[in-house]
Amino acid sequence: MITFMESSSSELYLPLISNEHLCLPLAINVVSKYWNIDLPISEAKENEKKYTNLNGSILIEGIELAERYGLASLILNSSLGELKKIIDMGIPPIVILPGLYQTTQHASIISGYDDIEKTVMHYIPKPDQVGIIPEKQFDKLWHEDNRIMILIAPTDIIYNIKPQNNNMEKSNRLYFLSERSNAQNNVEDAVALLEKSISLNEKNVTALSALGSMLNKRNSDDCIMYYKKCIDINNKYYLAYRGLGNYYLKNKQFKTAEHNYTKAIEINPERFGPIYKNRGIARLNQNKKEDARSDFNNYLKYTRNPKDSSDVMNLLKKI
Repeated sequence: MITFMESSSSELYLPLISNEHLCLPLAINVVSKYWNIDLPISEAKENEKKYTNLNGSILIEGIELAERYGLASLILNSSLGELKKIIDMGIPPIVILPGLYQTTQHASIISGYDDIEKTVMHYIPKPDQVGIIPEKQFDKLWHEDNRIMILIAPTDIIYNIKPQNNNMEKSNRLYFLSERSNAQNNVEDAVALLEKSISLNEKNVTALSALGSMLNKRNSDDCIMYYKKCIDINNKYYLAYRGLGNYYLKNKQFKTAEHNYTKAIEINPERFGPIYKNRGIARLNQNKKEDARSDFNNYLKYTRNPKDSSDVMNLLKKI
């Protein structure tokens, strides 16, 4: 990595953009415009035709679009200290953080930090607004999703950033490629990309968890091994506990399902509202009625406008 004098605070001023597209995520559009590159919305919309009934965005589509128009990228596993150094270099890093309500993850741009106040600044696409979060809380949330950092910048700047392990960077890129294949229902291709990702970095918990989830959908017991590998590497990896909970709930092992859902909720109680409904079902099947009632109420609290809210409220009346 480049060495330079560190400062106590730094803030980058990013363009205000609010449009989100499936194949041009807001974070990538903002960072590209920061480098004076206007990515074509028409091309992003054309790429969207490859997907049907999909919510959210496909990060690799935006990354590749930026690369086609003169920028370069790195997908790293990082640390709070390295993140600050990147900001000091004038590069706005994109990080993957836990989501809220029904969203499991989201991409956020970090626009600055303040070492005196011990805070990290998130980009908000509104005039004169910045999201401020204590750095300990930020790092806890970031750790929950394996501290992934995406850098998009001109080629000469990216060239001067030397990843500590090229295989880790390649492994992360393969994970995002697999995410696209899965979104296009190319399941076998997605599995092959994840297996290659893990072969390059056997500690890539993001890829391990994703492969576990794909095997879980196939009702394969092999998913347990991959989820447990994630937890051995990062015992705060929420998605692995949630995945185990889903597996055991499907297989009517309600006590074990409840245990794993509880582990996930202990890590982050506000991350994903539907997990409470699942734990409520596991508890109800063990005749833990009061605990189940609490979970169904939390499901309604932490899930934005759930389609089954009336069904859940009717169930609450019967418990």
